[in-house]
Amino acid sequence: MVVLACAALAALAIPFSPARAQTYPDRPITMVVPFAAGGPTDTVARLIAESMSKTLGQQVVVENVGGAGGTRGAGQVAKAAPDGYTILLHHIGQATSATLYRKLPYNVLTDFVEIGLVTDVPMTVIGKKDLPPTTITELVSYVKENKEKVIYGNAGVGSASHLCGMLLMSALASPMTTVPYQGTGPAMNDLVGGQIDLMCDQSTNTTGQIKAGKVKAYGVTTPTRVKSLPDLPTFGESGVKNFEVAVWHGAYAPKGTSPEVVAKLNNALRVALQDPKVIARFADLGTEPVSQDRASPEAHKAFLEAEVAKWKPIIEQAGIYAD
Repeated sequence: MVVLACAALAALAIPFSPARAQTYPDRPITMVVPFAAGGPTDTVARLIAESMSKTLGQQVVVENVGGAGGTRGAGQVAKAAPDGYTILLHHIGQATSATLYRKLPYNVLTDFVEIGLVTDVPMTVIGKKDLPPTTITELVSYVKENKEKVIYGNAGVGSASHLCGMLLMSALASPMTTVPYQGTGPAMNDLVGGQIDLMCDQSTNTTGQIKAGKVKAYGVTTPTRVKSLPDLPTFGESGVKNFEVAVWHGAYAPKGTSPEVVAKLNNALRVALQDPKVIARFADLGTEPVSQDRASPEAHKAFLEAEVAKWKPIIEQAGIYAD
Protein backbone atom coordinates (compact mmCIF):
# COMPACT_ATOMS: atom_id res chain seq x y z
CA MET A 1 0.00 0.00 0.00
CA VAL A 2 2.86 2.37 0.87
CA VAL A 3 4.51 1.62 -2.48
CA LEU A 4 1.25 2.27 -4.33
CA ALA A 5 0.73 5.50 -2.44
CA CYS A 6 4.24 6.69 -3.24
CA ALA A 7 3.75 5.80 -6.88
CA ALA A 8 0.52 7.75 -6.97
CA LEU A 9 2.20 10.80 -5.44
CA ALA A 10 5.05 10.51 -7.91
CA ALA A 11 2.56 10.45 -10.76
CA LEU A 12 0.92 13.59 -9.44
CA ALA A 13 4.32 15.28 -9.25
CA ILE A 14 4.86 14.90 -13.02
CA PRO A 15 3.91 18.36 -14.33
CA PHE A 16 3.07 17.53 -17.90
CA SER A 17 3.53 14.27 -19.80
CA PRO A 18 3.82 13.89 -23.59
CA ALA A 19 0.43 12.16 -23.60
CA ARG A 20 -1.21 15.10 -21.86
CA ALA A 21 0.56 17.47 -24.24
CA GLN A 22 -1.27 15.78 -27.12
CA THR A 23 -4.64 16.69 -25.61
CA TYR A 24 -3.60 20.20 -24.61
CA PRO A 25 -5.54 22.41 -24.15
CA ASP A 26 -8.61 20.77 -22.67
CA ARG A 27 -9.70 23.75 -20.56
CA PRO A 28 -9.46 27.57 -20.65
CA ILE A 29 -6.06 29.27 -20.57
CA THR A 30 -5.35 32.32 -18.43
CA MET A 31 -3.30 35.08 -20.02
CA VAL A 32 -1.99 37.31 -17.25
CA VAL A 33 -1.51 40.98 -18.12
CA PRO A 34 0.56 42.61 -15.36
CA PHE A 35 -1.17 45.97 -15.72
CA ALA A 36 -4.61 47.47 -15.19
CA ALA A 37 -7.49 46.80 -17.56
CA GLY A 38 -7.96 49.35 -20.31
CA GLY A 39 -4.26 50.11 -20.73
CA PRO A 40 -2.24 49.62 -23.93
CA THR A 41 -0.79 46.22 -23.01
CA ASP A 42 -4.25 45.04 -22.01
CA THR A 43 -5.55 46.13 -25.44
CA VAL A 44 -2.85 44.13 -27.24
CA ALA A 45 -3.47 41.10 -25.04
CA ARG A 46 -7.23 41.00 -25.61
CA LEU A 47 -6.83 41.18 -29.39
CA ILE A 48 -4.29 38.36 -29.37
CA ALA A 49 -6.22 36.26 -26.84
CA GLU A 50 -9.41 36.39 -28.91
CA SER A 51 -7.64 35.13 -32.01
CA MET A 52 -5.57 32.50 -30.17
CA SER A 53 -8.77 31.10 -28.63
CA LYS A 54 -10.05 30.16 -32.08
CA THR A 55 -6.89 28.27 -32.99
CA LEU A 56 -6.50 26.50 -29.65
CA GLY A 57 -10.17 25.54 -29.37
CA GLN A 58 -10.26 26.83 -25.80
CA GLN A 59 -10.94 30.27 -24.39
CA VAL A 60 -7.87 32.36 -23.60
CA VAL A 61 -9.05 34.53 -20.71
CA VAL A 62 -7.22 37.76 -19.91
CA GLU A 63 -6.60 38.35 -16.21
CA ASN A 64 -5.26 41.73 -15.09
CA VAL A 65 -2.82 41.45 -12.19
CA GLY A 66 -1.42 44.95 -11.80
CA GLY A 67 0.98 46.39 -9.29
CA ALA A 68 4.72 46.81 -8.68
CA GLY A 69 5.47 47.94 -12.21
CA GLY A 70 4.31 44.69 -13.74
CA THR A 71 6.38 42.45 -11.49
CA ARG A 72 3.43 41.22 -9.41
CA GLY A 73 1.69 39.68 -12.40
CA ALA A 74 4.93 38.36 -13.89
CA GLY A 75 5.84 36.83 -10.54
CA GLN A 76 2.47 35.08 -10.40
CA VAL A 77 3.15 33.44 -13.76
CA ALA A 78 6.72 32.52 -12.78
CA LYS A 79 5.32 30.54 -9.84
CA ALA A 80 2.43 28.98 -11.80
CA ALA A 81 2.30 25.32 -12.77
CA PRO A 82 4.22 24.80 -16.04
CA ASP A 83 1.26 23.19 -17.75
CA GLY A 84 0.45 25.83 -20.36
CA TYR A 85 -2.71 27.04 -18.64
CA THR A 86 -1.17 30.20 -17.21
CA ILE A 87 0.82 32.44 -19.56
CA LEU A 88 2.07 36.02 -19.49
CA LEU A 89 1.70 38.89 -21.96
CA HIS A 90 4.23 41.54 -20.98
CA HIS A 91 5.92 44.51 -22.60
CA ILE A 92 9.43 45.99 -22.49
CA GLY A 93 9.17 46.00 -18.69
CA GLN A 94 10.03 42.29 -18.70
CA ALA A 95 13.56 43.33 -19.73
CA THR A 96 13.96 46.52 -17.71
CA SER A 97 12.66 45.01 -14.47
CA ALA A 98 15.81 42.89 -14.32
CA THR A 99 17.71 46.08 -13.40
CA LEU A 100 14.98 48.36 -12.04
CA TYR A 101 14.28 45.89 -9.23
CA ARG A 102 17.38 44.89 -7.27
CA LYS A 103 15.44 42.29 -5.26
CA LEU A 104 13.27 40.81 -7.98
CA PRO A 105 11.81 37.48 -6.73
CA TYR A 106 12.34 35.80 -10.09
CA ASN A 107 14.86 35.82 -12.93
CA VAL A 108 13.44 37.19 -16.19
CA LEU A 109 15.92 35.15 -18.25
CA THR A 110 15.64 31.77 -16.54
CA ASP A 111 12.22 31.54 -14.86
CA PHE A 112 10.20 31.82 -18.08
CA VAL A 113 9.98 30.13 -21.46
CA GLU A 114 9.54 32.55 -24.35
CA ILE A 115 6.54 31.87 -26.59
CA GLY A 116 7.07 34.64 -29.14
CA LEU A 117 7.14 38.38 -29.75
CA VAL A 118 3.89 40.11 -30.65
CA THR A 119 4.34 43.72 -31.69
CA ASP A 120 6.53 46.82 -31.46
CA VAL A 121 4.42 49.78 -30.40
CA PRO A 122 5.59 53.36 -31.04
CA MET A 123 5.22 55.87 -28.23
CA THR A 124 3.82 59.37 -28.45
CA VAL A 125 4.43 62.39 -26.26
CA ILE A 126 1.16 64.12 -25.49
CA GLY A 127 0.08 67.04 -23.34
CA LYS A 128 -3.06 68.50 -21.86
CA LYS A 129 -5.14 70.47 -24.35
CA ASP A 130 -4.23 73.92 -23.01
CA LEU A 131 -0.49 73.35 -22.60
CA PRO A 132 1.14 76.39 -24.28
CA PRO A 133 3.67 74.68 -26.64
CA THR A 134 2.32 73.61 -30.04
CA THR A 135 5.43 71.97 -31.57
CA ILE A 136 8.25 69.73 -30.39
CA THR A 137 10.70 72.64 -30.55
CA GLU A 138 8.42 74.79 -28.43
CA LEU A 139 7.88 71.90 -26.01
CA VAL A 140 11.63 71.42 -25.55
CA SER A 141 12.06 75.13 -24.73
CA TYR A 142 9.04 75.08 -22.40
CA VAL A 143 10.33 72.09 -20.41
CA LYS A 144 13.83 73.57 -20.09
CA GLU A 145 12.44 76.92 -18.96
CA ASN A 146 9.96 75.49 -16.45
CA LYS A 147 11.70 72.29 -15.34
CA GLU A 148 10.08 70.89 -12.17
CA LYS A 149 7.01 73.07 -12.71
CA VAL A 150 6.08 70.73 -15.55
CA ILE A 151 4.12 67.75 -14.20
CA TYR A 152 4.76 64.49 -16.01
CA GLY A 153 2.44 61.54 -15.33
CA ASN A 154 3.20 57.86 -15.81
CA ALA A 155 1.59 54.51 -15.13
CA GLY A 156 3.97 53.68 -12.27
CA VAL A 157 7.64 52.85 -11.78
CA GLY A 158 8.80 50.36 -14.38
CA SER A 159 5.94 51.10 -16.76
CA ALA A 160 6.56 52.01 -20.40
CA SER A 161 5.48 55.59 -19.72
CA HIS A 162 7.96 55.79 -16.84
CA LEU A 163 10.82 54.56 -19.04
CA CYS A 164 9.86 56.96 -21.82
CA GLY A 165 9.75 59.87 -19.39
CA MET A 166 13.14 58.94 -17.97
CA LEU A 167 14.64 58.95 -21.48
CA LEU A 168 12.93 62.23 -22.36
CA MET A 169 14.30 64.01 -19.30
CA SER A 170 17.74 62.57 -20.06
CA ALA A 171 17.58 63.66 -23.71
CA LEU A 172 16.51 67.18 -22.74
CA ALA A 173 18.87 67.31 -19.75
CA SER A 174 15.99 68.78 -17.81
CA PRO A 175 14.05 67.30 -14.85
CA MET A 176 10.28 67.37 -14.50
CA THR A 177 8.03 66.65 -11.54
CA THR A 178 6.97 63.04 -11.99
CA VAL A 179 3.65 61.70 -10.72
CA PRO A 180 3.28 57.89 -10.79
CA TYR A 181 -0.22 56.42 -11.12
CA GLN A 182 -1.64 52.96 -10.59
CA GLY A 183 -1.96 52.24 -14.29
CA THR A 184 -2.21 54.07 -17.61
CA GLY A 185 -5.97 54.67 -17.39
CA PRO A 186 -5.86 56.92 -14.30
CA ALA A 187 -2.88 58.86 -15.71
CA MET A 188 -4.68 59.44 -19.00
CA ASN A 189 -7.81 60.55 -17.19
CA ASP A 190 -5.87 63.21 -15.30
CA LEU A 191 -4.10 64.37 -18.46
CA VAL A 192 -7.42 64.78 -20.26
CA GLY A 193 -8.76 66.54 -17.18
CA GLY A 194 -5.78 68.90 -17.07
CA GLN A 195 -4.39 67.78 -13.69
CA ILE A 196 -1.01 66.89 -15.24
CA ASP A 197 0.88 68.48 -18.13
CA LEU A 198 2.61 65.73 -20.07
CA MET A 199 2.60 62.01 -20.67
CA CYS A 200 4.43 59.63 -22.98
CA ASP A 201 2.64 56.42 -23.80
CA GLN A 202 2.08 53.73 -26.39
CA SER A 203 0.19 54.67 -29.55
CA THR A 204 -2.24 51.84 -28.77
CA ASN A 205 -3.42 53.97 -25.87
CA THR A 206 -3.00 57.49 -27.22
CA THR A 207 -4.15 57.34 -30.86
CA GLY A 208 -7.86 57.46 -30.00
CA GLN A 209 -7.37 60.37 -27.60
CA ILE A 210 -5.29 62.26 -30.17
CA LYS A 211 -7.80 61.76 -32.99
CA ALA A 212 -10.65 62.77 -30.69
CA GLY A 213 -8.84 66.01 -29.87
CA LYS A 214 -8.82 65.29 -26.14
CA VAL A 215 -5.05 65.80 -25.81
CA LYS A 216 -2.35 67.77 -27.60
CA ALA A 217 0.04 65.56 -29.57
CA TYR A 218 3.68 66.56 -30.01
CA GLY A 219 5.56 63.69 -31.64
CA VAL A 220 6.46 60.00 -31.84
CA THR A 221 9.52 58.36 -30.34
CA THR A 222 10.41 56.10 -33.26
CA PRO A 223 12.74 56.89 -36.22
CA THR A 224 9.78 56.95 -38.64
CA ARG A 225 6.29 58.38 -38.41
CA VAL A 226 3.28 56.31 -37.39
CA LYS A 227 0.97 55.34 -40.26
CA SER A 228 -2.16 56.05 -38.24
CA LEU A 229 -0.84 59.52 -37.32
CA PRO A 230 1.00 60.62 -40.48
CA ASP A 231 1.04 64.32 -39.57
CA LEU A 232 2.73 63.72 -36.22
CA PRO A 233 6.50 64.30 -36.53
CA THR A 234 9.26 62.25 -34.93
CA PHE A 235 11.42 63.81 -32.26
CA GLY A 236 14.42 63.08 -34.44
CA GLU A 237 12.99 65.30 -37.17
CA SER A 238 12.99 68.15 -34.70
CA GLY A 239 16.58 67.63 -33.66
CA VAL A 240 16.01 65.83 -30.36
CA LYS A 241 18.75 63.19 -30.12
CA ASN A 242 19.01 60.05 -28.00
CA PHE A 243 15.26 59.78 -27.63
CA GLU A 244 14.06 56.72 -29.51
CA VAL A 245 12.01 54.00 -27.87
CA ALA A 246 9.35 51.51 -28.92
CA VAL A 247 7.45 49.25 -26.59
CA TRP A 248 7.61 45.63 -27.65
CA HIS A 249 5.32 42.91 -26.33
CA GLY A 250 5.95 39.21 -25.89
CA ALA A 251 4.25 36.10 -24.49
CA TYR A 252 5.78 33.80 -21.88
CA ALA A 253 5.08 30.54 -20.07
CA PRO A 254 6.54 29.39 -16.73
CA LYS A 255 9.91 27.64 -16.73
CA GLY A 256 9.49 23.90 -17.28
CA THR A 257 6.59 24.15 -19.72
CA SER A 258 6.99 21.33 -22.23
CA PRO A 259 8.29 22.11 -25.74
CA GLU A 260 5.13 20.53 -27.19
CA VAL A 261 2.88 22.94 -25.31
CA VAL A 262 5.08 25.92 -26.14
CA ALA A 263 4.90 24.90 -29.81
CA LYS A 264 1.09 24.85 -29.71
CA LEU A 265 0.98 28.25 -28.04
CA ASN A 266 3.49 29.65 -30.52
CA ASN A 267 1.49 28.31 -33.45
CA ALA A 268 -1.67 29.97 -32.12
CA LEU A 269 0.25 33.21 -31.65
CA ARG A 270 1.62 33.10 -35.20
CA VAL A 271 -1.88 32.54 -36.57
CA ALA A 272 -3.13 35.50 -34.52
CA LEU A 273 -0.39 37.73 -35.93
CA GLN A 274 -1.68 36.94 -39.43
CA ASP A 275 -5.33 37.38 -38.50
CA PRO A 276 -6.78 40.18 -40.70
CA LYS A 277 -8.85 41.43 -37.78
CA VAL A 278 -5.78 41.71 -35.55
CA ILE A 279 -3.73 43.37 -38.29
CA ALA A 280 -6.49 45.90 -38.99
CA ARG A 281 -7.04 46.69 -35.32
CA PHE A 282 -3.31 47.03 -34.71
CA ALA A 283 -3.13 49.46 -37.64
CA ASP A 284 -5.89 51.56 -36.08
CA LEU A 285 -3.78 51.71 -32.93
CA GLY A 286 -0.61 52.75 -34.72
CA THR A 287 1.26 49.46 -34.71
CA GLU A 288 1.56 46.16 -36.58
CA PRO A 289 2.40 42.53 -35.74
CA VAL A 290 6.04 41.47 -35.75
CA SER A 291 7.30 39.43 -38.70
CA GLN A 292 6.95 35.65 -38.52
CA ASP A 293 10.69 35.13 -38.01
CA ARG A 294 10.62 37.40 -34.94
CA ALA A 295 7.61 35.52 -33.57
CA SER A 296 9.60 32.35 -32.85
CA PRO A 297 10.55 31.39 -29.27
CA GLU A 298 14.23 31.40 -30.25
CA ALA A 299 14.11 34.92 -31.70
CA HIS A 300 12.14 36.12 -28.69
CA LYS A 301 14.70 34.70 -26.26
CA ALA A 302 17.64 36.31 -28.09
CA PHE A 303 15.82 39.64 -28.26
CA LEU A 304 14.97 39.60 -24.55
CA GLU A 305 18.60 38.93 -23.63
CA ALA A 306 19.72 41.84 -25.83
CA GLU A 307 17.13 44.19 -24.29
CA VAL A 308 18.19 43.31 -20.74
CA ALA A 309 21.78 44.13 -21.69
CA LYS A 310 20.74 47.35 -23.45
CA TRP A 311 18.71 48.84 -20.61
CA LYS A 312 20.97 47.80 -17.72
CA PRO A 313 23.57 50.61 -18.12
CA ILE A 314 20.88 53.22 -18.88
CA ILE A 315 18.99 52.47 -15.68
CA GLU A 316 22.14 52.18 -13.59
CA GLN A 317 23.38 55.54 -14.89
CA ALA A 318 20.08 57.18 -13.98
CA GLY A 319 20.32 55.62 -10.52
CA ILE A 320 16.54 55.31 -10.24
CA TYR A 321 15.33 51.98 -8.91
CA ALA A 322 11.91 50.64 -8.04
CA ASP A 323 12.94 49.09 -4.71
